[in-house]
Amino acid sequence: MQARHASRELALILFSQLEKEISHYSDKDFEDIMVKSVRILSDSASEELKLTVGSIIEIKSMLEDYEAMHESNLSRPIGAKNKPVQIPMTDEMISKVDVMLDVTEKALLALEIAEFATLEEDSDVKNYAVAIAKNYKEHSKDVDAQIQKYSNGWDISRLVKIDKDVLRIAITELLYIKETPIKVAVDEAVELAKKYSTEDSSSFVNGILAKVIVENGLG
Repeated sequence: MQARHASRELALILFSQLEKEISHYSDKDFEDIMVKSVRILSDSASEELKLTVGSIIEIKSMLEDYEAMHESNLSRPIGAKNKPVQIPMTDEMISKVDVMLDVTEKALLALEIAEFATLEEDSDVKNYAVAIAKNYKEHSKDVDAQIQKYSNGWDISRLVKIDKDVLRIAITELLYIKETPIKVAVDEAVELAKKYSTEDSSSFVNGILAKVIVENGLG
């Protein structure tokens, strides 16, 4: 995983835990919330991996039962070792594998972010996530005004919070940090929306960012 990708994931978790106006938080608060975020990620990853182990055990049991009950093994002498048999990939199996893959992916991502953020005291991942928060704090009114302006009449207070946070991160990067290529910042924001928000959020986020880019002469 690239460091900046991990930073955006961490920044999104940081934003999700802000309970007051961002102007009320100090740089030390951001650091403390970041540590808390990493702990939450690690605990979440541990729980997700436990779920994965449970799914693996279920699938193994299902395969063993299928093998034991197959006609070629039912006719074998008692005590004889079962013969391996071919099995069809049933919908139930596919569903269980999909759940395992999803859970494992999230768990590995959480562990990678935690590792990135804690291995070094001067972590690039943590520093960039804090930089996003600090820049948004400084320009929060202007960033939120951009979101409000291009939200097609929606009151910003009524938008899904995670969509607002994804947009806040991306617009802060685009307008005030300017270290990331525009396409990368937009693509990452769309991916975050796909991963963490509603079905329509990615196109909503993409549409607003496209307007921000055009209106601010970035593209």
